[in-house]
Amino acid sequence: YPSGNLAIIVVREKKRLLCIVQEDKLNNAEIQAVFKSTGRNTCYYPNGAVWISMNIQGGQYLDQAGNRVRRWTWPNSVVSSGPHVPLSPIFISLNRHVGVRILGQDKITVSFLAMGQQAKFNVGTKVQVSDVGWLPPPARLGEDELLLLAFRVKILRLFDKLRGCLNFPSTEQWDKIQPPAYLITQTLKILQLCTTSDISDELRSSVRAIINA
Repeated sequence: YPSGNLAIIVVREKKRLLCIVQEDKLNNAEIQAVFKSTGRNTCYYPNGAVWISMNIQGGQYLDQAGNRVRRWTWPNSVVSSGPHVPLSPIFISLNRHVGVRILGQDKITVSFLAMGQQAKFNVGTKVQVSDVGWLPPPARLGEDELLLLAFRVKILRLFDKLRGCLNFPSTEQWDKIQPPAYLITQTLKILQLCTTSDISDELRSSVRAIINA
């Protein structure tokens, strides 16, 4: 952002990509949108309520009270019942600088505009019919969510260390600085989720390695 705060994060984990949009805030910046190469995407209102939710079958547009305004299915999705509902183009502004345009499953664009310059990120993905499967229940925390949380905490810790280096150039003083309480809390919560979630040992080790790096 023009303020210097981080607006968009793109993270690669093996063959997967995560695109995260954050609010224009220095500390404790809330996530305003998450786009995954697996086809699961979510946009949030400023108050944290879900605005748009998409998966490999389709999506829905909600108001701030949680009521569904519209829904749609992708042309190549497989649904168990009900007719296919085509998508009407959607454009929303997450904030003054970041907008999202949805024209199709593989035509989802995040636009960043500031100081007369623009950057665009294509975050859409195309899922073949043979690849379509049922998603886990919403309440279950999946692999992508755990990796997303781990990478976000790692990035926030790195930025906190950079601020510490700038504020305390002395190495001796910098080594004594502890991470903010909210980062310690988030780290402990993720480690607890790794213990209680039904995930593979490999993923559990990967998440811990990301956090402890």
